[in-house]
Amino acid sequence: MNHNLFATFAKRMRERDDADFITTREGQRYSYADALAASARLAGALTGIGVQQGDRVAVQVDKSPEAILLYLACLRIGAVYLPLNTGYTGEEIRYFLSDAEPALFVCRAAVLDEAQRIATETGCPAVETLGTAADGSLMEKAAAATPREDIVPLGERDLAAILYTSGTTGRSKGAMLTHRNLGSNAETLSQAWHFTPEDRLIHALPIFHTHGLFVACNVTLMTGSSMLFLPKFDADVIFEEMPRGSVLMGVPTFYTRLVADDRLTPEVTANMRLFVSGSAPLTAETHQAFEEKTGHAILERYGMTETNMNTSNPYDGARRAGTVGRPLPGVEIRITDRETGEEVPQGEIGMLQVRGPNVFIGYWRMPEKTREELLEDGFFITGDLAIVDDQGYVHIVGRDKDLVISGGYNVYPKEVEQLIDELEEVYESAVVGLPHPDFGEGVTAVVVRQAGSRINEAGVLAHLNGRLAKYKQPKKVFFVNTLPRNTMGKVQKNELRKQLQDTYR
Repeated sequence: MNHNLFATFAKRMRERDDADFITTREGQRYSYADALAASARLAGALTGIGVQQGDRVAVQVDKSPEAILLYLACLRIGAVYLPLNTGYTGEEIRYFLSDAEPALFVCRAAVLDEAQRIATETGCPAVETLGTAADGSLMEKAAAATPREDIVPLGERDLAAILYTSGTTGRSKGAMLTHRNLGSNAETLSQAWHFTPEDRLIHALPIFHTHGLFVACNVTLMTGSSMLFLPKFDADVIFEEMPRGSVLMGVPTFYTRLVADDRLTPEVTANMRLFVSGSAPLTAETHQAFEEKTGHAILERYGMTETNMNTSNPYDGARRAGTVGRPLPGVEIRITDRETGEEVPQGEIGMLQVRGPNVFIGYWRMPEKTREELLEDGFFITGDLAIVDDQGYVHIVGRDKDLVISGGYNVYPKEVEQLIDELEEVYESAVVGLPHPDFGEGVTAVVVRQAGSRINEAGVLAHLNGRLAKYKQPKKVFFVNTLPRNTMGKVQKNELRKQLQDTYR
């Protein structure tokens, strides 16, 4: 049996034939038949360039349908797809090319000279360009190439992709994801979220990340549904397209912006059946406000670069605000003591570990790091602190590295943040631990005010007094216009710690 994920996709693509696969507002359209043929031409181009089974193909390009076709072509010939954040600098790209040693680097035409220089210096043998209008040297080669109609036979553990982690706590790690990892998760999500060929996904996410690439695109391909490809989130466009869409996958920022807009009504969302949120925590306030304004409860789920999706609120049943739902079918979880690794009783906070066919097989060329985080029994230490309630719903309390230990006591930032965010004058907050001469770490709050609000440190502390133990209360409260975020909307607490590191010195 061929376990190449593309073999599964190709079967569905042939069945769907002339049905829409990807469309854009600019008029681009690929039917499934078009995509199947284009992937064969791109596979021929890759072969002509010298890409072979097992070779890495590094890709840093702007979002386009052709980038997804390139991903499919890589799967088809057994190459390993390596998407890179479009925000990475030349120096960061140098690290990835040196580490992954790709056979090909596909870049934007505007940076071709720099890309060729870095490729030469790192030993990458080929560089091609890909634009957003089916242009670039790679598309020119595809047009002239002999199509490869074959699908390379692969095993379950053969690599499909390498995704590098954000590297906020050290060197960025390449998570190795197999054809089974991606295929099993796409199939599970398709069923869990009731996808059908009639669905039209409004796709406004980047495609260098698990959410936009593997969740959105793989589920679409697995079910033969369609995607409207948008270059980025634009509320005006989303409101225009919702009457013709059925699913929106987004990060919390999408939903906070939609909730703040008077156009968000039951009427405009009447054709939509599902709103999914992930990649960063969704506040209970946004969840509740969205449901009040539309009648739709946002479905929040939880995943990671290394595991794809692990848990999900139910499609049928209570989608509980502030939780990421229950484990998906086939996924096991356990909550363990941070120090001993032993399981803790239900209802206690501990380290979340996961096991299942979705879990990666290790970090690229980092065997020691793999052994540290991927245990012999197959459980992966996520680095997230969590609690499971009496109904089996998982609550993510925060990242282990964000845990504040003040005066020997553990302080979970989310507990403090939730109370601060209750204040009407507060838009959002982030709590971090900073070096403190007496307490080891001082609990520190960084707050974004609502427009027109004049709340000050005393007001925040007065609200917390009596609601939190003294050791959990912030030693200082700072006010900023915005919190630093990455491209997926996650607050970058390492940046806050860096900016404020001398606060108590």
